[in-house]
Amino acid sequence: MITVFGSINMDLVATTPRLPKPGETVPGTGFATAAGGKGANQALAAQRAGADVRMVGAVGRDEFAGPALDLLDKAGTDLTGVARVDGPTGTALILVGGDGENMIAVVPAANGTVSSEQAEQTISGMQDGDILMLQQEVPAGSVSAALEAAKARGVRTVLNIAPLIPETADLARLASIVIANETEFERLVGRDDLTTEQREKMLLEMHGETGQILIVTLGADGVIAAEGGVLHRTKGLKIVPVDTVGAGDTFCGYLAASLDAGMAFGDALRRAAVAGSLACLKAGAQPAIPVADEVAASL
Repeated sequence: MITVFGSINMDLVATTPRLPKPGETVPGTGFATAAGGKGANQALAAQRAGADVRMVGAVGRDEFAGPALDLLDKAGTDLTGVARVDGPTGTALILVGGDGENMIAVVPAANGTVSSEQAEQTISGMQDGDILMLQQEVPAGSVSAALEAAKARGVRTVLNIAPLIPETADLARLASIVIANETEFERLVGRDDLTTEQREKMLLEMHGETGQILIVTLGADGVIAAEGGVLHRTKGLKIVPVDTVGAGDTFCGYLAASLDAGMAFGDALRRAAVAGSLACLKAGAQPAIPVADEVAASL
């Protein structure tokens, strides 16, 4: 069983020929809304990968609440841990350029009400061998409470350190598995512009010191990870991206589901990388998350 403790958003997505520079206005070519939020995205990815998933978070009492949960509900995700609170549901304002790259501003709204008490209640119902997956779009104190409670209970935790916040370094020390992209890893270790060799050396050194599984996603260059005292390298698919929104969340959800199913770490890493690649071939975050059969066919 995988429990995802995190954010639930509605994404408001505009497409443009290229991303604007500061102070610049560019004409848009399209607009769409889609369910999102890093927590909800990762929950749906794990569900589509074949896991049993429970989502814990909060939505508002507004017109976005239902659509934000719709795909999770249709996929069979347990939504009993999602609170309904006064005020709006969280939103993400997303610009997608012609090359598939994006810019995102997130407004927490209901996500900001997710509490430490909710975290502790969540962990109290979990069992040894379950996986708790977290991100950093709900209050840091609540994430910390969830990680601490899970550690005390022997629950394995997966923390995606996105978006970066001041508490990231402290939170990362509490997790069993830490997932970061290149920029996030550099911020975590306090170094800029790491070479490939420097990044791999630091990853192994940190793994040796903490015993944690550490994973860095590298976009088109694949994924590296330190696990079991060795460095793993794998790549996804060679693609022309349509929209990279949600690719990292797809990777996280598929990795957690694969580990939950007992898959060997290297195989789980490869499956997650391929799933992340496939998520770049469609627009939107949740609508683009592939199902298990699509990933199996690509593998």
